[in-house]
Amino acid sequence: MNRHVTAAQIRSSRRAKAARSSIARESVHPVDLHVGLQIRIRRMQSNVSLGDLGAGIGVSLQQVQKYESGKNRVSASMLYELANCLRIPVSKFFEGLPDPEAPQDQQLTTEIDERIAYISTAEGRRLIEDIRLLPPRVRSRVVALISSIVDEEMEERTDVDD
Repeated sequence: MNRHVTAAQIRSSRRAKAARSSIARESVHPVDLHVGLQIRIRRMQSNVSLGDLGAGIGVSLQQVQKYESGKNRVSASMLYELANCLRIPVSKFFEGLPDPEAPQDQQLTTEIDERIAYISTAEGRRLIEDIRLLPPRVRSRVVALISSIVDEEMEERTDVDD
């Protein structure tokens, strides 16, 4: 039996490991993504930092990030701790999910409100904070400008798709 491992075998093993890791990332269950997003939204609504939430539930800030991204599933006991720390009912993490008693032929998809997801990003928060600082008249002009830019972009996409 040959005990020497060649460089090609090591590279092959690393590629296989990377491929398995990539598959694992892509196969995050939609419910885990939804619950993670809800954790993030509720944390931000409560004005709690990642570090403070982690300290409140006894995990690291990185672990909270993994929960929020859906990379790590959240156990029932941890959901209870999160809800307790954020002072919300556990059921809040599941709001917006399809009814599990719905017909089996319905595809399990989460109806995540993309607007709320965007608002929970740093860019979304910064945009809203900056717009709120503007006088109402200027604010409405900025909204009109953004709407016209969106309309132009949508027309260009339609022209390209045709």
